[in-house]
Amino acid sequence: MTNKTTNKFSPEVRIRAARMVLDHESEHRSRWAAVTSIADKIGCVPQTLNEWVKKAEVDSGQRAGVPTDMAERMKALERENRELRQANEILRKASAYFAQAELDRPFKR
Repeated sequence: MTNKTTNKFSPEVRIRAARMVLDHESEHRSRWAAVTSIADKIGCVPQTLNEWVKKAEVDSGQRAGVPTDMAERMKALERENRELRQANEILRKASAYFAQAELDRPFKR
């Protein structure tokens, strides 16, 4: 599954870039300086790399939030729930239709 824009960087590159920021943050005057420096080197915008770093921190438990695997699982369950609701609605309508057809049928003796 892809975002609305094409994902230029593989998950491995994203993880490695985020790890570089976290590992080399102390060598810069701020996290943003580390992010900007590394973003220039890998060819992405600093805001994007900063989001990857925050996501890596959430996934490792260093930052509050929903980890990636849990977010993906929730998304899949929400999709399944939506599909089941639609199927139930179709079955409910079909049941009502056939019940009405049975009532409209002439009585046999």
